[in-house]
Amino acid sequence: MAKPLTFFFFFFLFSSLVAAKQPRISPTSLGLPKEKLSHLHFYFHDVVSGPNPSAIVVAEAQTTKKSPTLFGAVVVSDDALTVGPDPNSKMVGKAQGMYAFASQNEIGLLMAMNLEFSEGKYNGSTLSLFGRNPVRNTVREIPIVGGSGVFRFAHGYAELKTEWFNITSGDAVVEYNVYVFHY
Repeated sequence: MAKPLTFFFFFFLFSSLVAAKQPRISPTSLGLPKEKLSHLHFYFHDVVSGPNPSAIVVAEAQTTKKSPTLFGAVVVSDDALTVGPDPNSKMVGKAQGMYAFASQNEIGLLMAMNLEFSEGKYNGSTLSLFGRNPVRNTVREIPIVGGSGVFRFAHGYAELKTEWFNITSGDAVVEYNVYVFHY
């Protein structure tokens, strides 16, 4: 019994020494300015119909078409982000990623998306969101889990509201209000 205890003692001692020699990293040591809160507002256009869809099903279970919630379908998207709900309004970026129909009891999506911005002071920057989207709820929240460029070290949330949905085609326009802390 002494050998395992000796091993754990030396492992703990070694781990403590290695951790003690690591330099402390802080936003200041990385040359980052003070953290700030930004609010972004835009519209997400998910087009699953027509000759040039921006979102396509790439996988589904054998039972997906029989499921009232489309459980098991996985969709990859390259959706437009615009300043207004009209698809012809100015594009400010793209939502690139995927969502999966992940609930058997309601239409609930698991979303993993990069919001890539192509205009103004956010040009070239991204926000990453990952979370649950119960699409039939009037208002939904999805966590912002990271970012790049202007949004390096980002954290916050996106508030989603469906602006328009075509039950026949499956196309949708969703309003996004994003509240994000970043440096």
